[in-house]
Amino acid sequence: MSIIRNIRTPIMHRAVEANGFVFIGGTIADDTSVSMGEQTRNILGKIAGYLKEAGTDTSRVVSASIFVTDLTKKKEMDAAWVEFFGDNLPTRATVGVADLGGNALIEVVVTALKG
Repeated sequence: MSIIRNIRTPIMHRAVEANGFVFIGGTIADDTSVSMGEQTRNILGKIAGYLKEAGTDTSRVVSASIFVTDLTKKKEMDAAWVEFFGDNLPTRATVGVADLGGNALIEVVVTALKG
């Protein structure tokens, strides 16, 4: 069984393929000064690009873990999430955390089937 590592950063690979799955590491928004909804949209766009580079797409996302610093803004995140995934909603868990660094309100980790 091979492991393919894609999109290296100084501390990790953004996407790792193994056993028919693509694992996308924690992703935050490029602009953390915007709202929870806008940060979510930016993150999901970045994840879509990472998945494409790994040979799959967002319709094949099966699971997500979401970390948010303010659960009172969860409805904004939910709206952007449903807008993005449509009928292809993956399973997910949303966890409240104290801090993600800087002004980041949300960090997302996903697992997808290789397409």
